[in-house]
Amino acid sequence: MVTGGSGYIASWIVKTLLEKGFAVRTTVRNKTDISKYKHLLKMAEGNSGTLEIYEADLLSMGSFTKAMKGCELIFHTASPFKVTGIKNPQTDLVDPALVGTRNVLLSANATPTVKRIVLTASVATIYGDNIEIEQTKDGVFTEDDWNKTSTLKHQPYSYSKTVAEKEAWKIAGEQEQWDLVTIHPGLVFGPSLTKRNDSTSIDFMISFLNGKYKMGVPDLCFGVVDVRDVALIQVAAGLTPAAKGRYIAVSCSMRMLEIANILRKKYPDYNKIPKSTIPKSLAYIFGPTQGISWKYVRNNVGFAIQFDNSRSKAELGISYHPIQQTFEDHAEQILRDELIKL
Repeated sequence: MVTGGSGYIASWIVKTLLEKGFAVRTTVRNKTDISKYKHLLKMAEGNSGTLEIYEADLLSMGSFTKAMKGCELIFHTASPFKVTGIKNPQTDLVDPALVGTRNVLLSANATPTVKRIVLTASVATIYGDNIEIEQTKDGVFTEDDWNKTSTLKHQPYSYSKTVAEKEAWKIAGEQEQWDLVTIHPGLVFGPSLTKRNDSTSIDFMISFLNGKYKMGVPDLCFGVVDVRDVALIQVAAGLTPAAKGRYIAVSCSMRMLEIANILRKKYPDYNKIPKSTIPKSLAYIFGPTQGISWKYVRNNVGFAIQFDNSRSKAELGISYHPIQQTFEDHAEQILRDELIKL
């Protein structure tokens, strides 16, 4: 069972499972809105696996029980991803992440066939702000690190993911029926399987092309990863008996300008793609207009970060896509689906 199957990452997980011939069940919030998951139905037609669609809600306790019945492997991906435009962090982010995780895992306790749960966490549960790289042992974030700085007021998305993962490990430790593996993607890019543009990752990609950063980008560094690799890591974590604990899913770390440089090389005649980095002083001035606090600017702009992804490669057999291909394929999908026109 894959929760939130119509989502950006979840759709690739469903596709990967169907191609491997599995019987897959996935949940959506509103089964009557076929437009949100028709791409899943279409991909099921051409694969050896089978697909069933169920309706479930993160905040409705027990709503996942029917879809889960008879399943051995659960992929819990459903959780809101928003970093700006947040009106109420508790109801917009924390409740769906925390209550939703509790809902799914407690339903697993009541489903005797469940043997493993793979939870889509985030590198946001590893660290809160880039400046924290200075407190790491070797200047690299690892699976041993935990986010201890995010709150409802500062980095609420990161806070929501952190409390949800902690709750997952707590529930996992209170039973012996199933085991838990958590996957920690960085900022996810790569082609979407739908034309939806309400994903934060997709919106971030569009912002490089639509002129939002034409005057320059802040000197921000992110761990990045291809959505196709995230799906492969999740599936490998589910199917590898020896898999355990936390796995960082990051291909490499990149500054925003490095992303822009890849896109400018791909589209040399398009003048809306940023060509430079703005000074940190300007980020302080214009950040609040974009929903970015001074504290975020102070603790993130100008700090490079690195991640240790060796566990995902050694234990799950992952070979990451070349990151240039990730961004080129993503841009091509956005243009092909006419989410923006150059």
